[in-house]
Amino acid sequence: MRHARRVLGAKNAYYWHLHRFGGAMPILTVRHVTTYHYKQPVAFGEHRMMLRPRDDDDQKVIESELRITPEPSQLAWTKDIFGNHVATARFADRASELRFDSTILLDHAPGYFHAADIDDSARTYPFTYAAEDRSDLARFIAPLSLHPELDRWAGKFLRQDGSANTRELLVDLTQAINRNFKHVARHEKGTQDPIKTLKLGSGSCRDLAVLMIAALRSFGIAARFVSGYLNLDDDDRVTGGNTHAWVQVYVPGPGWVDFDPSSGAVGNQNLVRVAVVREPREAIPLQGTWIGTASDHLTMKVAVKVITAAGAGARRGPSVDMARDAGSQ
Repeated sequence: MRHARRVLGAKNAYYWHLHRFGGAMPILTVRHVTTYHYKQPVAFGEHRMMLRPRDDDDQKVIESELRITPEPSQLAWTKDIFGNHVATARFADRASELRFDSTILLDHAPGYFHAADIDDSARTYPFTYAAEDRSDLARFIAPLSLHPELDRWAGKFLRQDGSANTRELLVDLTQAINRNFKHVARHEKGTQDPIKTLKLGSGSCRDLAVLMIAALRSFGIAARFVSGYLNLDDDDRVTGGNTHAWVQVYVPGPGWVDFDPSSGAVGNQNLVRVAVVREPREAIPLQGTWIGTASDHLTMKVAVKVITAAGAGARRGPSVDMARDAGSQ
């Protein structure tokens, strides 16, 4: 079944971006395919999807298409409290294969983070958020971890008097995690506790993002978890893509700014936002249930490909096979 959603006024949005960011905007196509295989036909419970990118100032969805096999008996689109797009599918048919094929076309404007963008009142840490922003930011300042070891580690990025240049603090923290922690693939559910990541010196992209968020919140700086897609390139030719996780920090002046501790990158270049949330468990791309015996479930396969208009002949991105617990996608 094909479910297509077209954003009206896409051409107007494109020219608005030309004015806002300057120069031609990259047009990205993101294809994300998830396939579940079973030994015999099984029944399916409700499935919840977060696959459609957000419509933010620096990225605009032109067209989105979602094909689901077998055809769901019902598909509903909503937005959660953070403005993320959520689709919910319900099924009446049994099948030995369940496939979700999402294709997105979007304008993407690379954005950067300059010291001059920051309000004068916040260029030096510690700073205080404006009174009108505090209630909205409170959920993103609430501590993720209360542990002296985290405080000691985070405190190394401050001067002896507890102050810091705000931009340098954010950039240094991002790049230090990239340099000092090993980025590893980890297919287990959930995220590591930040203290475990500190002790191991390694973690997945979502683990490193959670560590950075925990450190920032210990400073009283608003930070949120972001999930989406990473545009992988080689000599300006896109070769594939991955699902990815990183951090956004609320900085007075520019607002929410992207930081990727896995790569050490600052800004949204090569990052396509799908969901922004308080905690990783709120941004699972696809989750649901099936009804059958434990031995019925065989594999889950995920393939992600990101290409640009200039890289239409790009190779397919990496595929990942992951086993799941019986009874839950």
